Amino acid sequence: MFEVGFSELLLIGVVALLVLGPERLPVAARTLGRGLGQARRAMHALRTQVEREIEMPNLDQAPLQRLEQEIRQGISLNAEPANDAATAVLPKENAS
Repeated sequence: MFEVGFSELLLIGVVALLVLGPERLPVAARTLGRGLGQARRAMHALRTQVEREIEMPNLDQAPLQRLEQEIRQGISLNAEPANDAATAVLPKENAS
């Protein structure tokens, strides 16, 4: 992925030593190492999950299609024209 040679790593180390100093450099390196390790584990877990999802067998479509047809038939049988608010039927009130 990244083609970093020894000379580039040495230059990065010298710049880091100058910027951070000898006291904070080990802590920064440890933090960077932990972050890279966590990122590598997360990428591995993501890759494994994607591969598992790709290899899943296709679901049987017949039951889903029957359910969709039943739902569509139920909706079309029970569908009534929409009434607007002006023509809505109000419930009768008890006159006692």
